[in-house]
Amino acid sequence: MNDWNVPKLLELSGSYWNVCTVQAGVKLNVFTPLAEGALSADELATRLSCDPRGMETLLNALSALGLLEKRNARYGATPFAARFLSRTSPEYLGHIIMHHHHLLPSWTRLDQAVATGVPVRESVAYEDDASVRESFLMGMFNLAMQLAPRVAEGLDLKGRKRLLDLGGGPGTYAIHFCLQNPEMFAVICDLPSTRKFAEETVGRFNLSDRISFEARDFDTEEIPGGFDAAWLSHILHGEGPRGCATILRKAAAALNPGGLLMVQEFILDDTKDRPLFPALFSLNMLVGTTEGRSYSQGEISAMLEEAGARDIRRIPLELPNGAGAIAGTIPG
Repeated sequence: MNDWNVPKLLELSGSYWNVCTVQAGVKLNVFTPLAEGALSADELATRLSCDPRGMETLLNALSALGLLEKRNARYGATPFAARFLSRTSPEYLGHIIMHHHHLLPSWTRLDQAVATGVPVRESVAYEDDASVRESFLMGMFNLAMQLAPRVAEGLDLKGRKRLLDLGGGPGTYAIHFCLQNPEMFAVICDLPSTRKFAEETVGRFNLSDRISFEARDFDTEEIPGGFDAAWLSHILHGEGPRGCATILRKAAAALNPGGLLMVQEFILDDTKDRPLFPALFSLNMLVGTTEGRSYSQGEISAMLEEAGARDIRRIPLELPNGAGAIAGTIPG
């Protein structure tokens, strides 16, 4: 970003206005009824128990953003908003948008986290707040659905019959690996609070006979073994180097000889100052965790080698936001 000018700087500084407008629309669920048919601001305010002035102001802003269409004082969802922001759509992305909403308070205190090195986030994904937990887990499903089909197509897992999806949350990757490899069986290994979301999601894809759930806290407990491949998607960034080493050691121990150990993360270049998204994501870990961070390709490769993997390589995948996968083989 070396083409800075004053208008661009001020636009960036105020861009949270756009963010908060979209998040308010999702939180108040304005898109679902407007995907079904156009309504006036008063009609929608009555339906959603909101103030008419507040609702009209929000709808006008969402129209200015291009997510709603206003005709004759009535508002309707654009085809894009109906597809991705209506709760009745199978492609609904509101969960990840609400997860971003829950992250906002800690980001406003980023300066404090930088000054002290201490996380400032007050709530985490697995606390008692069910809405926060759902937004996190199903938000991860939203994100993974954008990537998992491409990842599954780009990975050669032929002959690997048992897959461990470690920290797999709702199981999106296990699902797509099994869809791509009809002879594969998978186990999602995650915290007990994840089971409901995982089993419901697996059931939606009619894969309950091939994908099971194992409740474990893999930070403190050992994990089951006998697998031909292990997939760790966006787990390591929540840990410091020692925590990563422990997790990778357990994952390697769960593999049969010749097993494939795969790590997906937002991967920094070895200089750590690019790409942009992994660099910003590392700040998200700073405000929310005691040791978490984004890791570089060299760091992940070294951690895999320390865990006993050999033939370590970056898997050639074209993924957004600096996401990438690095794999190694556990020797026989």
